[in-house]
Amino acid sequence: MMKFIKRVAAVAVLSSMFCGAPFAQSSPIKMKIQAGVPSASIYYELMKNFGDRVDKMSNGRLKVEVLPDGAVVGAFGILDAVDKGVVDGGFAWTHYWSGKNSAAALFSNPASGSGVGLDQVSHMSWLKNGGGDQLYDRLFTEVLKKNIKPFMIQPMGPDPFGWFKQPINSIADMKPMKYRSPPGLTAEIFKEMGLTTVSMPGAEIVPAAQRGVIDAAEWIGPADDMILGFQNVFKHYYLQGLHQSTDVAELLINRTFWDKLPADLKVIVETAVSATIAETYTFNVYRNAIALEKLKKDHGVKVHDTPKEFFTAFQTATTVVYARESEKNAFFKEVLDSQKKFAGIVVPYWTQINGLYYNIGSTVVGGKK
Repeated sequence: MMKFIKRVAAVAVLSSMFCGAPFAQSSPIKMKIQAGVPSASIYYELMKNFGDRVDKMSNGRLKVEVLPDGAVVGAFGILDAVDKGVVDGGFAWTHYWSGKNSAAALFSNPASGSGVGLDQVSHMSWLKNGGGDQLYDRLFTEVLKKNIKPFMIQPMGPDPFGWFKQPINSIADMKPMKYRSPPGLTAEIFKEMGLTTVSMPGAEIVPAAQRGVIDAAEWIGPADDMILGFQNVFKHYYLQGLHQSTDVAELLINRTFWDKLPADLKVIVETAVSATIAETYTFNVYRNAIALEKLKKDHGVKVHDTPKEFFTAFQTATTVVYARESEKNAFFKEVLDSQKKFAGIVVPYWTQINGLYYNIGSTVVGGKK
């Protein structure tokens, strides 16, 4: 019997050596998360709320520290930092890694609803109910081959089309301009439309506009744009952005760290993620609405609808670019085909339902004019 017990103990030791011993619970487990946004961002605030939930639900057994952009690494270094365990977690956007595989953009920022009509809510539904989360997990484990457990955590879109020094009424008006846009496939779509784009981090946008390097730019939304001071350079703001009609931020956790968490703490993290998704929807609407009013009343910003011809042109260009990419990238095609199949079922219903809310809101807004 003693030989058997010793053999079991030896197997347990070897297992812990190869698989990673679970965390001891004599003291709190600490999880350090590097964010890709500054501490002034409303989305940093939401991540702090996430950490507070984890702390309270775990009764202090798991402590989350959220670090602002650049505290350990810059936003574009988050993926590798989490993979290598430099930090335990990261907060960024999947399309930041589209240089490694273009399919990444379909998870966080599918342009123009992936060209199949998905809005933010139906895109989240695809993730949770249409196989999207499973494909998302495969992106990191099989395609990018990273030691990461990913979670979509903040549905913060849609992002406005952006800021302009002069008003635009057509695509032709925009063609002489240099426009700051996200890199990758989004930039290719604008190029397909005949537009010139420039890519740069958020903190560089306003200084570049002041120097005349760019004529127009997009970032995240009224609240965060105002924090960066866009209103000091631009006075024309176009709200409907097709390039990021869905914008979902992610939480990346080092998989070795994740695997060592006790089962109940994993459920607590998962539950806090779900709570943050719900909070982001309500938080985003209110904080951006308040900021937009302030931009108009205190800073003289004129808010416009995006010219209608952009919708058709952008949708057409998205279809062309995505079809081209599908021929080159099998995983991109697999993800896009999954979204198309899901959209075929959901979009007809959800679009008609959304018509109700549009008509209610436009009736009220129109009555106040």
